[in-house]
Parts: sequence; structure tokens; C-alpha cells
Amino acid sequence: MTFEVLVEPDGAHAFKKDEAAIEDILAVADVFSNASRGERPVEKNVLEIFGTTDVLQVASKIVKDGEIHLTTEQRKNIQEQKRKKIIAIIARNAINPQTKTPHPPERIGRAMEEAGIHIDPLKQVDKQVNVVLKALRPIIPIRFEETSIAVRIPSNYASKVYGAVSGFGKLDKQQWQNDGSWIGVVTMPAGLQNDFYETMNHLTKGEVETKIIK
Repeated sequence: MTFEVLVEPDGAHAFKKDEAAIEDILAVADVFSNASRGERPVEKNVLEIFGTTDVLQVASKIVKDGEIHLTTEQRKNIQEQKRKKIIAIIARNAINPQTKTPHPPERIGRAMEEAGIHIDPLKQVDKQVNVVLKALRPIIPIRFEETSIAVRIPSNYASKVYGAVSGFGKLDKQQWQNDGSWIGVVTMPAGLQNDFYETMNHLTKGEVETKIIK
């Protein structure tokens, strides 16, 4: 006798570890004997097996003790979504240690293909990032790193641009100058350098002053 529920895979894993509530991970608040055909079990069978017909209690038992199965299409879609998330995380946090510059997402994606990296659709993204990074190292020079950048914003842009600076990372030092300009040091994931420079130059019409200090 088979009992099935429809859940989001990452949510199901979180629930198994008591990190999520059953009502938050169910795609449909119902129990099936065959979910793909929309068939439901006989109520007396549910009561006999689970001791209750309460959907949330039954679903909790099924997810806790059962196995997670994906259709081919689900597996493909989830793998692609997680692949994009992993690439974004690596592009944000990693650099080429030889040039001290970020790797574009496209380069990371090509290197992943060349390395033959398999994305596990049932494993959380943050648990796969370091595995992927290790597999990339024989293909491209890459490592996670933070960088600290000293910034000076002229007085006519300082009040407007200050918030944008802090949005990139942690402000280690900051000071308003007598002439109304603002200086500070911001530490951020190294992969954000190019975005940071582009944003600062755009907001100050190229008048920002920056210097990498770490």
C-alpha cells in the first residue's frame, strides 16, 4: 500500500532535520495513493496505518519515514535552478588569485561543464558549493576571498552614495571630512569588485576614488 504527498525537495530535507514545518513544505495539503494520477487512498486504510486521518499528521509521518522521488522533468528543472544558484554564489565570492579579479559567471559555467560536475537535485545548494569549487580548481585558478577597498566620495554625492557603499559589505572604517566628503573602508566578497566599481562610478559620475588595501 502506497501513500504519497507532494513536497518541495529542499523543504522535505529541512523537515527531516526538524528545520521546517510540514505545512510550509506541502505543495498540496492532501495525501495520495498515486499523486501523478491524483488518486487518493481509502480513508479507512489511512486510519489503519497512521492512526489518524489528519492530513498534516499523516504527511509528517510520510515525509519523515519515506523517500523523496522526483520526475525526470522535476529533476532537470531543480538541477538547473541549483546550478545557476551555485554559479552566482561562486561568482560573488571567488576570484582568480593570479589576477585578483573576479571570474564572470559564464566562465564558471563553462568550467563546470568541462569538469563534468554533477548537481545533486536533492542536496542543498550551500552543501554543494565547496564541492564544486574544489572540482573547478584543476580547470581554472579560483578561490574564495574577501577584499577591502578604501573609498572617497566627493561631498556633492556623499549623502546619496553612502548607503550604496554599505550595501556591498561591511564598513570597517568611515569618516565624514570637513569638506563634506566621505571616506571609508568596505570589506566585501572579492567577486563583487567589478560591480562595486561600476556602481560607484555611475553614482558619482566617475568622481569616486577607490583603492584596494587587501
